[in-house]
Amino acid sequence: MELTSILIFLAIGAVAGWLAGLIFKGGGFGLLWNIIIGIVGGIVGGWLFGGFFGEGMIGGIITAVIGAIILLWIASMINKK
Repeated sequence: MELTSILIFLAIGAVAGWLAGLIFKGGGFGLLWNIIIGIVGGIVGGWLFGGFFGEGMIGGIITAVIGAIILLWIASMINKK
């Protein structure tokens, strides 16, 4: 994987985490953690949905946002206990 690809992957994850934090009820866990969760959410969303939302940057952001929302929801459920 090239450096450019890694930076694009991190940027998409950061945007996805930020958007998921805005969408998720309660605002998530703060900007830094939402970005980290967005990056991991991109991986989870890619694993769950594959190329369902398309191969481009918009499809990647949609997939990562959905994955990040799922992770934020799981994290909030764990955090409540």
